Amino acid sequence: MATMESLIGLVNRIQRACTVLGDHGGEGSLWEALPSVAVVGGQSSGKSSVLESIVGRDFLPRGSGIVTRRPLVLQLHKMESGSEYAEFLHAPRRKYADFAAVRKEIADETDRITGKSKQISNVYSPHVVNLTLIDLPGLTKVAVEGQPESIVRDIEDMVRSYVEKPNCIILAISPANQDIATSDAIKLAREVDPSGERTFGVVTKLDLMDKGTNALDVLEGRSYRLQHPWVGIVNRSQADINKNVDMIAARRKEQEYFANSPDYGHLAHKMGSEYLAKLLSKHLESAIRARIPSIVALINKTIDELEAELDRLGRPIGADGGAQLYTILEMCRAFDRIFKEHLDGGRPGGDRIYGVFDNQLPAALKKLPFDRHLSLQNVRKVISEADGYQPHLIAPEQGYRRLIDSSLGYFKGPAEASVDAVHFVLKELVRKSIGETEELKRFPTLQSDIAAAANEALERFRDDSRKTVLRLVEMESAYLTVDFFRKLSHEPDKGSNPGSTPNTPAPDRYGDHHLRKIGSNVSAYVGMVCDTLKNTIPKAVVHCQVREAKRSLLNYFYAQVGGREKKQLSAMLDEDPTLMEKRNTIAKRLELYKHARDEIDSVGWK
Repeated sequence: MATMESLIGLVNRIQRACTVLGDHGGEGSLWEALPSVAVVGGQSSGKSSVLESIVGRDFLPRGSGIVTRRPLVLQLHKMESGSEYAEFLHAPRRKYADFAAVRKEIADETDRITGKSKQISNVYSPHVVNLTLIDLPGLTKVAVEGQPESIVRDIEDMVRSYVEKPNCIILAISPANQDIATSDAIKLAREVDPSGERTFGVVTKLDLMDKGTNALDVLEGRSYRLQHPWVGIVNRSQADINKNVDMIAARRKEQEYFANSPDYGHLAHKMGSEYLAKLLSKHLESAIRARIPSIVALINKTIDELEAELDRLGRPIGADGGAQLYTILEMCRAFDRIFKEHLDGGRPGGDRIYGVFDNQLPAALKKLPFDRHLSLQNVRKVISEADGYQPHLIAPEQGYRRLIDSSLGYFKGPAEASVDAVHFVLKELVRKSIGETEELKRFPTLQSDIAAAANEALERFRDDSRKTVLRLVEMESAYLTVDFFRKLSHEPDKGSNPGSTPNTPAPDRYGDHHLRKIGSNVSAYVGMVCDTLKNTIPKAVVHCQVREAKRSLLNYFYAQVGGREKKQLSAMLDEDPTLMEKRNTIAKRLELYKHARDEIDSVGWK
């Protein structure tokens, strides 16, 4: 069975670790799941005196107006022996043995940072119980000179944001010399905890009530009933504070007051700051026991989420060169796998290459200026120039060849454009694949190196592809398909007279009809070549660019990386500082939650 000390001490340690890591805010955080005690009261209700009485030390700033201007989380740690001291989260390596210095540091830090952020202070003492208390700014009714008009609402909203949480135990402070019906603390507690299950009522300044009056109706629950007993407190008087009467003496004086009081003597064993601390500690233990199953469930859920997030961001890499080389190669393979998925259809983008062949290339071929190039005027010009000073005898073969050769030269433009279009698609797929490779996101330098290597390889593939498609066009020019023209020679001339005799004069070799026939023949041959290139250009482009990109995009890069020194490999794995910081934060949170789970498991709380 876990002791009260071990359970509350466990929660204190977990809360302290949470605050160190900044994991003490937001719905679903471990801090929010752990029970804590918030001290609520109006200005000058005696909140500070109650806290100092529980701690047993004079350490809080005092003054008129709003002294507590930001939440102060006070974690009390019971020591078996040793000297008392305090620590602050913002100065974790410094121990404050002088509590006057603690007061000054609280005031100074409040001046530096005023607002909703918590200020964390830890007090270690043999004279305290394990407890976490949150001192909240005092509620006020009106804004005084120098304060914004919104101060009343701002403070109430801040206080409400703490006490409305279901795991918050409310310590509602009300002065005895004020009607309980007008108590700011009780009014707010009733709104957020109407059943009173989480509220502990504290009546201060009992010794300052008018003679002949007492607070028995409140303390005995007749004026306003709570589920927990009301506790009366006698604060140090201003004279005691001025004389620096220590808290231990003040506690004794408080006990004597209740023991000797004719009004409260029968309640003396249930009054005083020492009893209040024990009462809160006991209730806090019960609250912790009741919530441990849900806390463990939250811890396990958060551990799973943090593990998944670390997997997504990537685990730390080994320091030796072999581990670094292995990591780089694994990243390259992951990128290469995604790149191939784009090409093969597993991811979008590869279909754009087919679009080049099915739409762009045919459209470019269709736009070639063959109508102008094979016009009657240009055919006559080319044929005449090819004949030179001796006109052709039977067929203008040189003219044919010149017309065909110059026509086929037009195919080079669409062929090269197809190569460039596919190159652009491949470069874009490299960029997308790098962005989609989760493992690479933490290594911007490696991303750049892979992108540079891949684009360099694509440039080589483009050069090979351009040479190949141009060679295809040049091959068509270098050797014409003779059978095509032989078939033409056996076809009757559509413009000739079938009944003509051998003595009929031959048509004019430079006549319009004859030149149109030459242009038509050349156009038919060019069309045949166009149909051939429409099939062979895509084959060449895929073979030289797409196939090679799938097979050997990073082969040259692999060879380079394999010969690099450890220092160079480390430089390639230089991570984004923001990502490193994020992973370190997650790793620390994961360690915190695992440690918290282990600590809870080690305590026999059932």
